[in-house]
Amino acid sequence: MENKLLHELAKFASGLVVGDFLCGWWLATHNGFPFSFLGITFTSDVVAPWMVFDIALFIILVYYGWHLGNGPAMQERTFLLAIGIIFGIVTLVHLIRIFTGADLAIFGWHTPLWISWIGAAIGTFLSYMSFHLAATLKK
Repeated sequence: MENKLLHELAKFASGLVVGDFLCGWWLATHNGFPFSFLGITFTSDVVAPWMVFDIALFIILVYYGWHLGNGPAMQERTFLLAIGIIFGIVTLVHLIRIFTGADLAIFGWHTPLWISWIGAAIGTFLSYMSFHLAATLKK
């Protein structure tokens, strides 16, 4: 699927992500934390996830903007097996949280334990369906 406009937008967005990364790096090195933006207070604890997210997003955008279609394509069965493993790990993490009663806070909001029950149920279903669909495909 060749869409030149989407490739050009990915190239532009990769530049924006670099700018966001540099802004976060500058704030971290010049004591710019804590600060508030749109009613959310950001502390120095968000620097590491911010940088990791920006790096991952940059890699994806560069791959799409400049190299889409040049590498070997992943087979559908391999993709389904990988997704099944990822959803299995997510389910396992939810189950560990359920059985240990660990606290989870997202931006200061303490997540109730019942959300992990829903996450475990959905993760189990998606993992099962991924493995089931991978098994039905011919090798």
